[in-house]
Amino acid sequence: MIALIQRVSSAQVVVDGETTGAIGTGILLLLGVQKEDDEAKARRLLERVLTYRIFPDEQGRMNRSLLDCGGELLVVSQFTLAADTGKGTRPGFSTAAAPALANELYEYFLQQAALQVTTACGRFGADMKVSLTNDGPVTFWLEV
Repeated sequence: MIALIQRVSSAQVVVDGETTGAIGTGILLLLGVQKEDDEAKARRLLERVLTYRIFPDEQGRMNRSLLDCGGELLVVSQFTLAADTGKGTRPGFSTAAAPALANELYEYFLQQAALQVTTACGRFGADMKVSLTNDGPVTFWLEV
């Protein structure tokens, strides 16, 4: 399971002209699900995301987590994160989970996240327009 996280001052997802999710200060998380992923990996990744210290403390150092600062989480499914880009000029997706498994784990991730922080989301499998104001910019790749 892969998460590309970005510290944002705001972010939103629009599908067919309708805003499906929006947050203020927090993390925009692009979530990629791979074939071998399961609920245990989803829980571990969520724990890392929520406790990853990317927000500034009183001295301006990245020393606070999303949980510490009370920020919000916007989760967007993105199967292209599971792409194999090692060869050639076209990505391969043989490591990406099948849509049924990916959607199941995406929904599970969202449910678990909502138990701990204010959580918004995109729409699985949709053509989404994601906009954000990246704070920093601060962007990290997390994988479990």
